[in-house]
Amino acid sequence: MGDCRKVKGSYVLILSISESLPISVGRLGEPYFSNGFYAYVGSALGGYKSRLKHHLLQGRKPHWHIDYLLQKATIRDIIICTSTERTECRIADVLRGEFESISGFGASDCKCRSHLFYDAKEMTSRIVMLLKESGFRPEHITDFTSIIE
Repeated sequence: MGDCRKVKGSYVLILSISESLPISVGRLGEPYFSNGFYAYVGSALGGYKSRLKHHLLQGRKPHWHIDYLLQKATIRDIIICTSTERTECRIADVLRGEFESISGFGASDCKCRSHLFYDAKEMTSRIVMLLKESGFRPEHITDFTSIIE
């Protein structure tokens, strides 16, 4: 990925939740989250390092919808799609065709139905394939060490 402080674009956090439960998510209320896997689509047009580090480091006061979910979920993988343009809504549209969405989650500043998607099964490889088929050049990250240093 090179110097992730300077690299920009959109990303997909692959999360897992081990038990089904309601989670308080700010103004969204308390949606119920089934155990399984979730994909959250976000943007990092200021650079990946600070945005992904924010997600990876626990214990901060929640700011975005994803911050509330991360209090109960574990980040398993990260997929980045480098771009100087805002592409997270296009990525969310690709995922919407394949996975169940959580209404309104992460989409308060756009017209998308959601930026959070669910499946009971592991979804990373399917998401990488879908993004490639849609013209993106996804990079799958499993080692987060360089991000949190």
